[in-house]
Amino acid sequence: MSLDWIYYAISWILLRWHDLWDTIGIPDGPVLGTNWSWILSIVFLVVTLRVILFPVFVKQIKSQRAMQALQPKVKLLQEKHKGDRETLQKEMMELYKVEKANPLMGCLPMFLQIPVFLGLFHVLRRLSPTNSQQTLYGWTVEQFDSATHASLFTAPLASKFGSSATELQLLGANGVTVKIIAGILVLTMMATTYLTSRQMILKTGWAEDPQQKMIQRLMLYGIPLSLLVSGSLFPIGVVIYWVTNNLFSLGQQQWVLRKFPPPPMANAKAGSTPARSNGSNGTKPGAKGPQSPVRSGRTGGLFGRKAAAEPEPKSPVVDTKALAPKPGAKPVNPKKGARPANKPQG
Repeated sequence: MSLDWIYYAISWILLRWHDLWDTIGIPDGPVLGTNWSWILSIVFLVVTLRVILFPVFVKQIKSQRAMQALQPKVKLLQEKHKGDRETLQKEMMELYKVEKANPLMGCLPMFLQIPVFLGLFHVLRRLSPTNSQQTLYGWTVEQFDSATHASLFTAPLASKFGSSATELQLLGANGVTVKIIAGILVLTMMATTYLTSRQMILKTGWAEDPQQKMIQRLMLYGIPLSLLVSGSLFPIGVVIYWVTNNLFSLGQQQWVLRKFPPPPMANAKAGSTPARSNGSNGTKPGAKGPQSPVRSGRTGGLFGRKAAAEPEPKSPVVDTKALAPKPGAKPVNPKKGARPANKPQG
């Protein structure tokens, strides 16, 4: 299957933004060794695609809420079919089918962005002075030549951390500068990828379903670590796209999670029973004392700040002198309350 339609679509969006910045008057030439018109074109390519995919992101959040609501039923199935993995998976698939929940919906936005990433990777990789097909995918010769020499702090957008000496010579780039700029961007890409996944897990909690939990761990640890190797093969322009996309995701997720907060049960510890409100004091029905409304563990913002627990009520001070028997008082039998003890005979 040909992916030319993706290459044409990515090129069209990229070039339209570049034309806009050129019309506004942002210089196409380098300022501080950076061609800002092309950098902004890549940044707003991300904005365009994320606006288009926003309905899909909302569906992802709704799907995650549905999966969280099913966690009690999933836990019951796990206890019922403990040791029988095949039956457990069959019952869980049936549960998802009946409740119309899709455990893979949480990864859908990421899967939809893979073709975009591959398209941009292919388009930027073509930027070379020796490329004879300069007008492919709707480019003009002037646009192709401008993009080929575009750079970020003198590091060409088409260069990468692992560029060979021949590639660097063709692009007229300094190898040390390229490695420094590309290395910083790759590390930033890894960090923001980790923080994007961590932000969602902090807000929604770890899944009870082993399959879902495995996907969460893969997204939290596996993908950022894999970028340490694969990131050296990405052109600097692609890494800029990835970092911008992650930053956009962090802001978008924060907004959506504030507007549509997850249910309280998603952040409760496994095996704990959430307190039910009984009026304005937030106590359990029949409870002997007030229950703390603060959840245990880490909550709150992106970096998991600890929740500030309310101060525990102080125990009343007991005056031991007031409770001590007065001199000359008759001893009291504790078993008979306040009745005086029998006088000894004789």
